[in-house]
Amino acid sequence: MFRQTKAALQKLRYLSFNGRHHTCRLKSTSAEKALLYQPGQKISGFTVKQVVAVPDLFLTAVKLSHDKTGAQYLHAARDDTNNLFSVQFRTTPMDSTGVPHILEHTVLCGSEKYPCRDPFFKMLNRSLSTFMNAFTASDFTMYPFSTQNGKDFQNLLSVYLDAVFFPCLREQDFRQEGWRLENEDPTDANSPLVFKGVVFNEMKGVFSDNERLYAQHLQNKLYPDHTYSVVSGGEPLAIPDLTWEQLKEFHATHYHPSNARFFTYGDLPLEQHLKQIEEEALSKFERISPNTDVPPQPHWSSPREDHMTCGPDTLAPDPVRQNTLCVSYLLGDITDTFEGFTLSLLSSLMISGPNSPFYKSLIEPKIGTDFSSVVGYDGSTREASFSIGLQGIAEEDTERVKLIISQTMEDIIENGFAEERIEALLHKIEIQMKHQSTNFGLSLASYIASSWNHDGDPVQLLQISDSVAKFRKALEENPRFLQDKVKQYFKENTHRLTLSMSPDDAYLEKQAKAEEEKLQKMVQTLSDFNRTEIYEKGLELLGAQSQTQDASSLPALKVSDIEPTMPVTPVHISSIGGVPVQYCEQPTNGLVYFRAMCSLNTLPEHLRIYVPLFCNVITRMGCGDLDYRQQAQQMEMRTGGMSVSTQVIPDSTELDVYEQGVLLSSSCLERNLPHMFHLWSDIFNSPHFDNDERLRVLVMRSAQELANGISYSGHMYAMTRAGRHLTPAGDLQETVGGMEQVKFMKRIAEISDIGHVIRTLPRIKRHLFNPDIMRCAVNATPQKLSDAAAQVENFIDNVSVNRKERKLSRPNIVERPLDPLDKSGPRKKLIAELNFQPCQMKTFYEMPFPVNFVSESIRTVPFCHEDYASLCILARMMTAKFLHGEIREKGGAYGGGAKMGGGGLFTFYSYRDPNSAQTLSAFRKGVDWAKSGQFSQQDIDEAKLSVFSAVDAPEAPADKGMSHFLSGITDDMKQNHRQRLFDVTHKNLSDVAVRYLYTGQRTHGVAILGPENNAIKKDPTWIIK
Repeated sequence: MFRQTKAALQKLRYLSFNGRHHTCRLKSTSAEKALLYQPGQKISGFTVKQVVAVPDLFLTAVKLSHDKTGAQYLHAARDDTNNLFSVQFRTTPMDSTGVPHILEHTVLCGSEKYPCRDPFFKMLNRSLSTFMNAFTASDFTMYPFSTQNGKDFQNLLSVYLDAVFFPCLREQDFRQEGWRLENEDPTDANSPLVFKGVVFNEMKGVFSDNERLYAQHLQNKLYPDHTYSVVSGGEPLAIPDLTWEQLKEFHATHYHPSNARFFTYGDLPLEQHLKQIEEEALSKFERISPNTDVPPQPHWSSPREDHMTCGPDTLAPDPVRQNTLCVSYLLGDITDTFEGFTLSLLSSLMISGPNSPFYKSLIEPKIGTDFSSVVGYDGSTREASFSIGLQGIAEEDTERVKLIISQTMEDIIENGFAEERIEALLHKIEIQMKHQSTNFGLSLASYIASSWNHDGDPVQLLQISDSVAKFRKALEENPRFLQDKVKQYFKENTHRLTLSMSPDDAYLEKQAKAEEEKLQKMVQTLSDFNRTEIYEKGLELLGAQSQTQDASSLPALKVSDIEPTMPVTPVHISSIGGVPVQYCEQPTNGLVYFRAMCSLNTLPEHLRIYVPLFCNVITRMGCGDLDYRQQAQQMEMRTGGMSVSTQVIPDSTELDVYEQGVLLSSSCLERNLPHMFHLWSDIFNSPHFDNDERLRVLVMRSAQELANGISYSGHMYAMTRAGRHLTPAGDLQETVGGMEQVKFMKRIAEISDIGHVIRTLPRIKRHLFNPDIMRCAVNATPQKLSDAAAQVENFIDNVSVNRKERKLSRPNIVERPLDPLDKSGPRKKLIAELNFQPCQMKTFYEMPFPVNFVSESIRTVPFCHEDYASLCILARMMTAKFLHGEIREKGGAYGGGAKMGGGGLFTFYSYRDPNSAQTLSAFRKGVDWAKSGQFSQQDIDEAKLSVFSAVDAPEAPADKGMSHFLSGITDDMKQNHRQRLFDVTHKNLSDVAVRYLYTGQRTHGVAILGPENNAIKKDPTWIIK
């Protein structure tokens, strides 16, 4: 996986659709035990250097170093069962061949102890991991995993250590994962030679995203003198310059314990980790001088400018305004923890929210659609940077944008920041420290990675309260503290780059031509012997990819290691003023989480497409006595955020029944409960919709965000579209969250008069914000639940003026009890389209990228059906045992597989895929494979382990009870599903493959997002968009 900057979207080495969750107890016995370690103490070849309690995060940090090799180690002891391991190496390439990225892929393709092909992907199905991945950043490569099972932790640690320190690095794996010249059809020696390879195709996909292209170019030009001047992930046209020998050499010089940093987290004992790491890896090495330091970037004496081009965006809100301009400043060394903390806070004050100076000066005049894709503080390089600019601007506005940036800096130096904005930011930090995320260990590993990579102190980074106290003191001693920083780092800084980007209609054509020229140059030098060798190697690789692998050397858990029953989450449902309220007692660490579900059942059909826009703006336009700036300020000061989102929830028992609504979500510190509910009351009773200028800004930003997200989430859009005509819920999902919604927002952004939108929003509000069609949920500590209940009662009382009985937009309603065990209790109303006729449809969206996102969906059964569990196991098994080999290994796509969705759709997908027809054929071959029953009991058991790792990933306190609240899925229903998963047999899997997936007995939809495709254009069975 290639990760450009911390600001860039993270993508996974494999695609996961399961949210990962865990629980943690707040009594820190693990942290207390770790305090007993003493500096100087020797443990398994390591020496303890420092032991520090970090009470804010309920952990104890233990810093060690390895005596023989100098490897650095940090352990964060915390009472959390979701234990994490990570090892990272400083990787500093000096060319753009993508050597660290291709190496990251190739080390995971087999090692001395585990020589089978691709142990990484095989371990996904032999463990109960809650996370397994690898990242290539600009200057380090990181290998993290997490699991809740102690035996599993040791298994995964063994595989990861062997992979990074003793990989096979076979030429065949380098050719599969990196790049190769191969016949287009490997079985036909006369078919043309083309470039193939997983990373080669992945990076073509990455740079089809203009945001990523811009971010990469900006970094290369701001730091032109060392490793940051190259593309660590690989520039597609430079990747074919990398040789297998260079790959092996890079591993020998960079993947050494002397260049490594180990991090472990959780409640498992540190001694066991150290003993295993020493015995299995570090004892076999001697200390070296890795010589991978990144020198400081020499500072420029005068600012620089640069220009680049990109492909046009067919979905941009305004086709004639597609330019980007941004000014980037080189800042200080990230190993200065307090300076980094200060500059990060300063960045937020400058750009975050409608009260920030750059929002006022750049966004509100509507010169562009949104901030530039790179914006704010970035601490992912040895010296940090700050960037500010706009995307979606007209070419003639570039000078104006430069002037505004420089003038806004002057204004900040003169006026500073309001005290309440600084307090709101510090309040946000307090909430972030208290909120328990589901992957806290991974968050910590990512948070400390960059600074530690350059020998910063990771323990100091964890002591956030110390930085806050130091920050408050600095402000107290010098009220102009922040203004002085702006003057130093921005006004007087000559190391700044102004980078502009404009679309070129011929961009994709030029890219394709450059690739073709590179290819022909290589092909022309080939002798007949070379061509024969290429053909034979292609056949060898195909043969290896088609062979059944012996994975017996790999460790594995057994199905018997899975807990037979799941922990119970008690919830209590009562009624306040006729509104059902679900209460769930949880150790929320002083926070209260509130949700409310409001039904869409009375909303006229033609207004449903506007609902996502309504959700986006309803908390951002102002309410009651507050204008939108004051509202934003109050939300930051008093809450952990307030949001509204669309919900399409399929029924768990019938495919053509679903619930439609919007979900209100917010959280706050216990002391701020009255304030949070006061804000919700004002949003219900008197939201502001009449500010045309404000609405236009929000519409433009939303349309731009949606357009930008397609090249990253294309598979999700393809999956949504493929399911559109198969169930009523699928149809609504496409309307509110698919390509239809993207195109609708583009149309709204393009119109000059949005008066009709302003008139539509209050109509939607009247239908949705009605206590008669609402239910609420509260998660809080037992001590605060009664306080929270009193505040909810107050809120319901305050908004009762909105009660009104309205006519349902559809007559076909079914009712379900909120608590299935209490048939006489409160109920919810669902839409039932029992006469729904699914139809087959194939849709192709021509997009400006060189890769495809392919999906096929098949209508099957809902969650409570007896075959649902078999389809879940089948999807996982088909992915691991068949589709991965066909779509990724042979096809060269970045990812692909099958998943079973809660809405009753069995869906195939591929991600950043050079193929389309070949992938659709692979989906069908996968069904034939499943139908034939050519799989073993071991294959089934591995699929069960993989499914249970998602089912059992524990939930954060904030999310407990939510599946009951939203979907009506009780603990008993989950336990029944669990038992069915355990009970799935070989016969069940073949049966469901025939019954639901085999041609002639299925209703399916297909969708592809991808480049121009002449074969599809000529096929009348496809709808071209």
